[in-house]
Amino acid sequence: MAQPLVKKDDDRDEEEYSPFLGIEKGAVLQEARVFNDPQIDPRRCSQVITKLLYLLNQGEVFTKVEATEVFFSVTKLFQSKDIGLRRMVYVIIKELSPSADEVIIVTSSLMKDMTSKTDMYRANAIRVLCRITDGTLLTQIERYLKQAIVDKNPVVASAALVSGIHLLQTTPEIVKRWSNEVQEAVQSRAALVQFHALALLHQIRQNDRLAVNKLVSSLSRGSVRSPLAQCLLIRYTSQVIRESANNTQTGDRPFYDFLEGCLRHKAEMVIFEAARAITELNGVTSRELTPAITVLQLFLSSSKPVLRFAAVRTLNKVAMTHPMAVTNCNIDMESLISDQNRSIATLAITTLLKTGNESSVDRLMKQITNFMSDIADEFKIVVVEAIRSLCLKFPLKHRSLMNFLSNILREEGGFEYKKAIVDSIVILIRDIPEAKESGLLHLCEFIEDCEFTYLSTQILHFLGIEGPKTSDPSKYIRYIYNRVHLENATVRAGAVSTLVKFGAMIDELKPRIFVLLRRCLFDNDDEVRDRATLYLKTLGGDGAVVQTGEDVKEFLFGSLDIPLVNLENSLKNYEPSEESFDINYVPKEVKTQPLAETKAPGKKPTGLGAPPAGPPSTVDAYEKLLSSIPEFANFGKLFKVLPFDFSMLFHTYNTLEIFLILKFINALFPIFIGQSSAPVELTEAETEYAVNVVKHIFDGHVVFQYNCTNTIPEQLLENVTVIVDASEAEEFAEVASKPLRSLPYDSPGQTFVAFEKPEGVPAVGKFSNMLRFIVKEVDPSTGEAEDDGVEDEYQLEDLEVVAADYMLKVGVSNFRTAWESMVADCERVDEYGLGPRDSLAEAVNAVINLLGMQPCEGTEVVPSNSRSHTCLLSGVYIGNVKVLVRLQFGIDGPKDVAMKLAVRSEDEAVSDAIHEIVASG
Repeated sequence: MAQPLVKKDDDRDEEEYSPFLGIEKGAVLQEARVFNDPQIDPRRCSQVITKLLYLLNQGEVFTKVEATEVFFSVTKLFQSKDIGLRRMVYVIIKELSPSADEVIIVTSSLMKDMTSKTDMYRANAIRVLCRITDGTLLTQIERYLKQAIVDKNPVVASAALVSGIHLLQTTPEIVKRWSNEVQEAVQSRAALVQFHALALLHQIRQNDRLAVNKLVSSLSRGSVRSPLAQCLLIRYTSQVIRESANNTQTGDRPFYDFLEGCLRHKAEMVIFEAARAITELNGVTSRELTPAITVLQLFLSSSKPVLRFAAVRTLNKVAMTHPMAVTNCNIDMESLISDQNRSIATLAITTLLKTGNESSVDRLMKQITNFMSDIADEFKIVVVEAIRSLCLKFPLKHRSLMNFLSNILREEGGFEYKKAIVDSIVILIRDIPEAKESGLLHLCEFIEDCEFTYLSTQILHFLGIEGPKTSDPSKYIRYIYNRVHLENATVRAGAVSTLVKFGAMIDELKPRIFVLLRRCLFDNDDEVRDRATLYLKTLGGDGAVVQTGEDVKEFLFGSLDIPLVNLENSLKNYEPSEESFDINYVPKEVKTQPLAETKAPGKKPTGLGAPPAGPPSTVDAYEKLLSSIPEFANFGKLFKVLPFDFSMLFHTYNTLEIFLILKFINALFPIFIGQSSAPVELTEAETEYAVNVVKHIFDGHVVFQYNCTNTIPEQLLENVTVIVDASEAEEFAEVASKPLRSLPYDSPGQTFVAFEKPEGVPAVGKFSNMLRFIVKEVDPSTGEAEDDGVEDEYQLEDLEVVAADYMLKVGVSNFRTAWESMVADCERVDEYGLGPRDSLAEAVNAVINLLGMQPCEGTEVVPSNSRSHTCLLSGVYIGNVKVLVRLQFGIDGPKDVAMKLAVRSEDEAVSDAIHEIVASG
């Protein structure tokens, strides 16, 4: 039940009260019985409907039975003539969204209201009918909807037009027949009708560029009276200008005069919309900007906060590309720094920082200092970024700007705010040499009292790189060593790494650094002690002042351009063989975590709704699983696995330190690349048995891992195996299988089948699968299975091994450099016709999936309405052969797609193989 409204006391004015506090679904459903009373109480029924609407909008889920009961009860309220109650009935019917068989109950009542003499009934009945009916019923009421579009009452006409906008998404063929009526409604004198009519007419014609041009051309002559419709027309005009920009040979823009004329409109919203449209034109010139900037400048002094905010926000965007065009507004914007609306003040300050000159910097800093304490952190971050840009623009002012940043760094603030300041100081130190000494000291003072571990470690790392290059590096040692005594283990470990960098670069400081590192050997944290031990050994722990070797400097200061998680996985899964570990084969693309691993614990669905489950899909889990099966022991390892556990490195050393260690192990252990596919579903959802398969590709074998789930509680499956028919895969021969002994209800299990194939050959084929098992009935009361069982079979979907299974997705950081570094003799180029496609994006995705390669530099994304596109792919083919692919797509004819394929690899046979895959795909 709703809690009674409590009268506010004078001392409790700021508290908020809700009439819906504490209501429960069950109680409200009981109250809904009032709808069945012989004498309908409109006021009480309206209150109950309001509570039902509140529950629905709060996400409360009504069962099918509950929703049906409420719906049928509500339909009885059509007997009441109370207008207020009738409006509530319309709303609740829309929210309940009854099913097709229930809609019939209210259709006659709604159609009666749609032809009523009461305009309010007509408008709302149209909205509800169009919301709950399907295309079949819509054809019956289409005549009434057409009449409503040109109705004299603007409420009825708007209701029909808005319904048309929604129906266009589901039944476009019906709505497109209303073009004549909608065209007539565009000429209506009612502002809202004209607005809705223009929106619907544009959506009907939006796929016909010529029709949109004609629409804009006809309406831009002055037939639009509604300010809302005028704003909409300005947006459509901007769209036409953008689309025609590439096709226009002359310097004149079509419809620019119309936009400029709208700047003199009597409605403020139209003026602003036109000004914003002009500022967002591609390649806009200063001459074109001038009239728009002028009207925005007038808005800056408006008494309406919304106009001031809109103007300063638009000018802020213009200042990013045309700062000189905004300088005339600086005086007006300076007055906005003290505006009561903090959003306006923040935008004014950031705009001034972008457009101000060198002489105004000091004056702005004084105004900003008083202003910063009154705004939230998100606004402070914007100001900090603007100050950074200003400092880079006027390097001679770095001293005052750096002092300002250091002062606000000491004030209270959240992590994101402090991080923005630290990042700004770091950028200024790197880009302005004169600011290095003072900037580093500011950062040193900050970490003395920094509460954020991440920022402390980042600053220490930066100090280790830049500190040794200063005129007096020794003055930073005290700040760094203080962290070893006063901070947590993470910061202490970072401080140790920073100390050794000073010792490596400054030979005179080595004896002092050795003393400090030896003290760290007694730290109570393992990582701090291990780092100190490693660094003492690396620098030469005897304390002698000798020149640091280049390999040690590369170890400490070198970079690693691959993700740490990928390097960790590659090291953990590396195996001994004749080839040494090659860091170039570590993927540079970070793989997203599989869905099964990201689900929250305790949320696993059970029963028929449970998805087919398998073992963890990480490489490590697959490796352990396959290596534990004797039948597959001689296949080799699935991925690169070291003969000892290298994962300890990642608990002890950072990325740069691992890089040096890799150099020492590089010649000791070889590499073997295998691949596991994502699970492929072999059964439909909600079937008796759920089965998916993972393909494990080895150099001379393929192992199918079938993940099985029994979804029938009354059955126990035993001796579960999959009978695989490889008659359509001639190059494969079955060599081993591993049945599943028992498969209880809702407990996933795995069975395996292994095939031998020609070594090093990307063999493909199709496999038929039959699940075979013994079924035993389970007693629900005791949970025990019967002794006797029955043999049974269950047909599964076919499985294919395709060419993409033999390709590893390995990205490259710079495709052009990688392409040019490969020998052109191994390049193969050819052209292909891909046939009719719905879009260019579909063709691009189809080829990427066919090859199974890694898209580079974001080229897998195809711009909308594009008629040509270039896609870059990279990968490693079976046999550890690097492959690069350049795809050039173009639309040939209405929908036919043509493609030019260029392949470069380390082996010309592989380049030919890629072309064969495309030709046969």
